[in-house]
Amino acid sequence: MTIPTKIALVTGGSRGLGRDMAIHMAKKGIDIILTYRNNEAEANNTIMEIGKAGRKAAAIQLDMSDFSSLDEFVKKVSATLQSKWQTSSFDFLINNAGMGATVPFEKVTEELFTDFLNVHFKGVYFLTQKCVPMINAGGRIINISTGTTRFSNPGYSVYASMKGAIEVFTKYLAKELGPKGIGANVVAPGPVETDFNSAAIRNNPEMKARLSSLSPLGRVGNTDDIGGVVAFLCTDDARWINGQRIEVSGGING
Repeated sequence: MTIPTKIALVTGGSRGLGRDMAIHMAKKGIDIILTYRNNEAEANNTIMEIGKAGRKAAAIQLDMSDFSSLDEFVKKVSATLQSKWQTSSFDFLINNAGMGATVPFEKVTEELFTDFLNVHFKGVYFLTQKCVPMINAGGRIINISTGTTRFSNPGYSVYASMKGAIEVFTKYLAKELGPKGIGANVVAPGPVETDFNSAAIRNNPEMKARLSSLSPLGRVGNTDDIGGVVAFLCTDDARWINGQRIEVSGGING
């Protein structure tokens, strides 16, 4: 009997955490549709790495800050599924695309707040709604949050507030989509050394040292620490994990 191909849509899958998630998922036998905001070359490089794992992949441009573009994006996802996989559905939605900024509460502007709202909550909420009709029974939605919904880090009031909304949203997804056979979970990374937020940790040795000192393991995370967890949640071994917030932070501020 032929085993049906599993397909995941990974937003922001061309770089950073999303890239590692996509590659880990490919190593578990999952094909990938990934999105990129500006750098198509990065996306193509990730597609090559997925190919090395023996899986098929495609890339579609998506700017989550442009809320009006979501309908057109979903049409492109549908067309890509038909042209590359001869199907109208997929299995896993990984809402990973994001933006970062460290801004004290008193200096947050309405414009910045709106950008974070669109990218981290409003866009995720309605992209998920638009994708649900294409998600197969037995599929999963995995939303990416942050350790800063559990512990406070000055300068992250907007980012963490939007991610807090995502965590509540995920519980409702699990409850309301359960009858369709679709599960939903949150993965909440702690401090990770990537190019996110202008590579704030990588470019700031003092910050990196301070955050490392808060972890029982004596270091900040790297992309490989996160991608494997997301990939695991898309396997049958994780089928009974649902409606959960899974913090992947090495025990920081435990």
